Amino acid sequence: MLATRVFDVTNESLEQDFEKLFHEHYPLIYRTAFSVTGIAQDAEDVVQTIFLRLYRRRELSILRKNPKAYLYRAAVNEAVSVVRLRRRHILTDDMAQLDRPVAANPLPEASLREEFLKAVSGLSASAVEILILRYEHHYSDAEIAKLLGTSRSAIAVRLFRARARLKRFMEKKS
Repeated sequence: MLATRVFDVTNESLEQDFEKLFHEHYPLIYRTAFSVTGIAQDAEDVVQTIFLRLYRRRELSILRKNPKAYLYRAAVNEAVSVVRLRRRHILTDDMAQLDRPVAANPLPEASLREEFLKAVSGLSASAVEILILRYEHHYSDAEIAKLLGTSRSAIAVRLFRARARLKRFMEKKS
């Protein structure tokens, strides 16, 4: 099993082991990143960034204890970084669009989604990961606690506080 092996540069099966790790955990990382960013391309970039960093290390002992938890946490952190970066920059590959004025009133759904993403990016990474595990991956409080190595009651409290912060932020915007 991947979780108990230590990889290094001399391991001839590094490529195969890394490929197996990628295929085994890609769906979780992608879903997690997509649920934070809301954009498929950004989610793909998050997955690529995480696995590229791991591959460059050529030593994956950090995954020994719990690869799923490590990769999940990395996905949340990287996706939140992408959302925060997106808030500061408007990216385009259309040169003509640079000369156009920015629309004053975006579509209500798009605006609400952007406001929600701003609210989520204002939360701590641990709060975001708990919210995603609960509402995107449909994990129970007990399952989240086991995955993150904490108690079920601690997860319940953090989940309550994260929802309350989101609610307060969204109420300020309306």
